[in-house]
Amino acid sequence: MSSLERVGVSLDQHLLAEFDQLTAKQGYTNRSEAIRDLIRDRLSAEQLEKPTANAVAGIFLVYDHHSTALTNKLLHLQHDHVLNIVASTHIHLDHHNCLEIIIVKDKVQKIQALADKMGSLKGVKLSKTNMISIT
Repeated sequence: MSSLERVGVSLDQHLLAEFDQLTAKQGYTNRSEAIRDLIRDRLSAEQLEKPTANAVAGIFLVYDHHSTALTNKLLHLQHDHVLNIVASTHIHLDHHNCLEIIIVKDKVQKIQALADKMGSLKGVKLSKTNMISIT
C-alpha cells in the first residue's frame, strides 16, 4: 500500500457546504475520496491535452442504418484500426437508427482523428467521444 500524507486545506464555509452536498449526492462517504477523485480527474484532463498521451476512449455514433454504404464505411475504418480497437457494440435503437460504440486504445491524436473520420461520415446523426488518459 502506498504511504499517505495528510494535507490541510482552507475553504470558505459556503464552498465547503456546497462540496459536502455534492459529495453526499454522489454517494461519497468521506471528503478525502471525493478530493482524490477530483485530483485524478484533473490530472487525466491535463494528460489529454498532450496529443501523444496514451488514452482509451468510447466513440459513440448514432446513425441511420439505411444511409447508403455507411455501415461498410464504418466497418472499413474499424478494420483499418483493428490493432487499436478493443471492442465495439452495435445497438438497434429503432427502425432507422443504430448506436455504435467503439472502444479504442491509442494516442490522443490518433483516437481523435478516427473519431472525427467516423463522425463526419454522411448518415451519422450524432457523434460523441469520451476519452480518459491511461498514463
